[in-house]
Amino acid sequence: MRANTLLVGAAVSALGVLVAMPLGFVLLQAIFPTLAQGSLAQPFSHLARTLSDPVLVELTLNTLKLGACVVLAAAAVGIPLGTLRGLFEVPGARLWDVLMLVPFMIPPYISALGWIMLLQPRGYLQQLLGVHAGPALFSFGGVVFVMTLNVVPVVYFAVSRTMAASGSRLAQVGRVCGGGAWRCFWRITLPLALPGIAASLLLVFAMAIEEYGTPAALAANAGFFVLVTGIERRFSEWPIDLPGASVLSLILVVLAMLAFAWQRRLVKGRGYETTTGKPMRGEAVPLGAWRWPVAGLFAATVAVATFAPLFAIAATAFSRTLSGGLAVDNLSLVHFKAIAAGGSEASRALVTSLALGVGAAAATGLIGVLVAYCVVKTRTRGRVVLDALAVLPNTMPGVVVGVGLILAWNQAFWPATPYNTWGILLLAYCCLLLPYPVRYSHAALMQIGDSLEAAARVHGAGAVTALARILLPLLAPSLGAAMLLVFAVASRELVASLLLAPTGVQTVSLFIWRQFEQGSVGQGMAMSLVTVALTTTLMVVATLWLDRRQGRDV
Repeated sequence: MRANTLLVGAAVSALGVLVAMPLGFVLLQAIFPTLAQGSLAQPFSHLARTLSDPVLVELTLNTLKLGACVVLAAAAVGIPLGTLRGLFEVPGARLWDVLMLVPFMIPPYISALGWIMLLQPRGYLQQLLGVHAGPALFSFGGVVFVMTLNVVPVVYFAVSRTMAASGSRLAQVGRVCGGGAWRCFWRITLPLALPGIAASLLLVFAMAIEEYGTPAALAANAGFFVLVTGIERRFSEWPIDLPGASVLSLILVVLAMLAFAWQRRLVKGRGYETTTGKPMRGEAVPLGAWRWPVAGLFAATVAVATFAPLFAIAATAFSRTLSGGLAVDNLSLVHFKAIAAGGSEASRALVTSLALGVGAAAATGLIGVLVAYCVVKTRTRGRVVLDALAVLPNTMPGVVVGVGLILAWNQAFWPATPYNTWGILLLAYCCLLLPYPVRYSHAALMQIGDSLEAAARVHGAGAVTALARILLPLLAPSLGAAMLLVFAVASRELVASLLLAPTGVQTVSLFIWRQFEQGSVGQGMAMSLVTVALTTTLMVVATLWLDRRQGRDV
């Protein structure tokens, strides 16, 4: 009992520091405009002025417009492709899966910079074909286009796996009973896949409204601003408006929470299960005459979503100068040599990002297991609150976490603070990415019966020993996958890094962003290529190792 109390106390403390404090200080700053000066005077005095600002309405509507359009576009592309992949025999299916994963591995701001190099006036498209799409790219439509290509894999994999799990077997039974092909799809297959589709579209909406790099790079000059760019401007432009940034941050959190509530309402009462109690994968249906047209559709999607931005990134990275264009005599490794130079700014940024990624993966893995264990395996009061706190960062965009950590740790009453050190970045990454290990561990623990832990306790093992020696090894595959995801995202995070990185500390994302701002595009793209290749390789190697270990355990 004492061990359980200590574990719960540790989980509550971790969530309090990582999640409750940042959001709590954002709320306090919105209420008390002089909080940064150590005063609680004039509560709500700044709130009316901020809410009555017509710019706020514009920012909110632009954010909703962007999120809705990206969701619709991603659904229009991802759902048909996912359905084809899940239900039919698509030629080269495994190859398309790999190639569709690549856009998700490219950070959105890097993808946006690649599209700029490709479509801008005198860009690569104009050099090759004599045309450019600059006006279309640097607009609201351009932002939706680029962001959609980045998030389509989320919808594609969710739909394809859900369709494959529900399978075509039940639809075939419907066909035997007299239903037509479309009727069985709409009445059987699609309802079974609805929860997965809704969850993926919710994630797309959350990713769209919190994305900073793409709107800032493509639409700022066109006068299209969203809440995220509005918050960043209130921090970067004089006079600094902390209360206004806090109010905008709360609005962003509310929008994300409303999206989660809408998703739950959509799937409520629409849960379906098979009579066997487990998913059944039916035989994939042959495409017949549609075999090669479908393959062409996949090829066209991959060409635009994967190869086009990668070509632009690689072409810039291997070009000696931009003015030299696409020419053999302009090919060079000079930018990669500059990155590899010992003690260079680029190499330091790469080491810093990798170290922060490893640290965030380790910390969130430990805390995630602890929180999931307290929620699933203990009978402590308040477990629902603990679980809700662990999921809350899903509704907290990176800019909100950054604002909250600045407000929380930049107070005069702290005897020591991680503010203005690399520790503040680690806190931000852990807060943003904690839900992944928690959810993965929660799902895995739900599948592990209580009998193993009970047997260990009967033989004298305490709660900590049972957790470390029995449950943790069983959780290793799921936890390892979650930690890999944390590492990949943390090592390339941009928004919180822009707000929180102290002087003299630079991450990969900051290096790339600032190189582009300063006109050193080649070195920035070389770093982008190195980052994408490194994180992808590490994830593939680690995934293969985990699969091999899991196979040995089985």
